[in-house]
Amino acid sequence: MKKIRLGKSDLKVGEISLGCMRMSELSNKDAANVIQNAIEAGVDLFDHADIYGGGKSEEVFAEAIEMNDDFREKIKLQTKCGIRKGFFDFSKEHILESVDGSLRRLKTDYVDSLLLHRPDALMEPEEVAEAFATLKESGKVRYFGVSNQNPMQMELLKKYLDDDLIVNQLQLSLVHTPMIDAGFNVNMQNDPAVVRDGNVLEYCRLNDISVQAWSPFQHGMIEGPFIGNDAFPEVNAKLQELAEKKGVTDSAIATAWILRHPAKIQPVVGTMNPQRLNDIAKASDIELTRQEWYELYRSAGNDLP
Repeated sequence: MKKIRLGKSDLKVGEISLGCMRMSELSNKDAANVIQNAIEAGVDLFDHADIYGGGKSEEVFAEAIEMNDDFREKIKLQTKCGIRKGFFDFSKEHILESVDGSLRRLKTDYVDSLLLHRPDALMEPEEVAEAFATLKESGKVRYFGVSNQNPMQMELLKKYLDDDLIVNQLQLSLVHTPMIDAGFNVNMQNDPAVVRDGNVLEYCRLNDISVQAWSPFQHGMIEGPFIGNDAFPEVNAKLQELAEKKGVTDSAIATAWILRHPAKIQPVVGTMNPQRLNDIAKASDIELTRQEWYELYRSAGNDLP
């Protein structure tokens, strides 16, 4: 699998990562198979969050692989914090407590990257900066990033940070493309012309912040997969056509569509099925032509000006 560099860090990882939200549902044996298979496929960044499975996903991950120093050196661990029951919390106290909990559950001394999970309207950026500095100095976190934030939210945070943000995790799939749509419809009066995210994609590219695409096979707000869904006949027909042409699965084509973007976007795939992950990983060996990329975009119901 091809490698990419996350932001301005020294983290070089497979261009596809594994989201571990559903790992809490697996036995240790099945989880071990998922993890080992991922590594063999070239997937070495594992994305966690303190809320996944109420913390159980991190526990199962560590228990399944019998976490030790040798194995820890082979992988990159990322976790997220800031979502609590009924509210968001970027307080210094919660960030530090959350990281300590994740480290305990993951049975490791450090994570490679920590992301703030959802924007907190009550964020005090100075307080976040203090928490990040404490975590960096203690060696508990190597790098920092955000999730679901717009450019001005990141700018506000960066004003007080000593380190660069390396990642912004954002929803993106072939049928969820608002960060791309507005770029085609500049100065127009149609709905896709509305800039809802402050041009976050261009901002991240300008500032060397890697975009990680969550829910790359979902439509809506995690309403379900669009692949194989009768509600999306045109996009599925085009996916199947290209899958047959290139000898891969439709999921691999949907992933290759994201990888084709020059922003070097890293899909975070959440499958716990080893064979499906192997099929998806083949996207790293596919390069869609410009025409194929646009055909897929249009098949998802997008009109070009």
